Amino acid sequence: MIQVENLHKHFGGFHAVDGASLTIATGSITGLIGPNGAGKSTLFNVIAGIYKPTSGRVLMDGEDISGLAPHELFHKGLLRTFQIAHEFPTLTVRENLMMVPAGQSGETLWNTWFHRGRIAQEEAALLKKADEVLDFLTISHLKDERAGNLSGGQKKLLELGRTMMVDAKIVFLDEVGAGVNRTLLNTIGDAIIRLNRERGYTFCVIEHDMDFIGRLCDPVIVMAEGKVLAEGSPATIMQNEAVIEAYLGRGLKNKVKA
Repeated sequence: MIQVENLHKHFGGFHAVDGASLTIATGSITGLIGPNGAGKSTLFNVIAGIYKPTSGRVLMDGEDISGLAPHELFHKGLLRTFQIAHEFPTLTVRENLMMVPAGQSGETLWNTWFHRGRIAQEEAALLKKADEVLDFLTISHLKDERAGNLSGGQKKLLELGRTMMVDAKIVFLDEVGAGVNRTLLNTIGDAIIRLNRERGYTFCVIEHDMDFIGRLCDPVIVMAEGKVLAEGSPATIMQNEAVIEAYLGRGLKNKVKA
């Protein structure tokens, strides 16, 4: 699905991503972990078109997508979420979902004058799909609530719901568990697993909660200092000496061993 080849992203003299190469297999839930400053979010931003790479390339199903803008990647089925949810706070939860699909007839002035019937049909279809998404995510009771009133975890579910409105191929989730209570995090995890198994979604997940990573992800890729440090199953990664050292530092690692 996604291949990253010798990717670099520099900010002046700072090499945020420094020669990273990795593969995200179709149909997988791949975890991406590493200490703060490892380059994980920058890598996401390069893949998702927020930043252009300094060098290297990103392939999606064999096509070079390096440097494409986010809206171009959206149409190819590549979506991402953010550490802090980006909702439209004054719209309802249902309305936040309904506005996601591109190319709606009601977006042009001409159609609002002369094709009201077509607009009404599209809105009815979008309403039905939005309600199906809300049922899937078990938040249908919030459909008429303003999105700005939701809790952090509920906003993360809403972001996941947006990806379902356009049937994404691959979704990059950036710290989906940040600020989310354990009950809602389990609900989010259940939704990710169901989307993967029942609808064939591919996911790449940045997360610091290793219990969450261990439950969802295989393989797990570890980054440190802008590079890929290790890759393997969650159990293998947890025992990897280089990974332990990257998180704790050599001194603390030796102290823990002692």
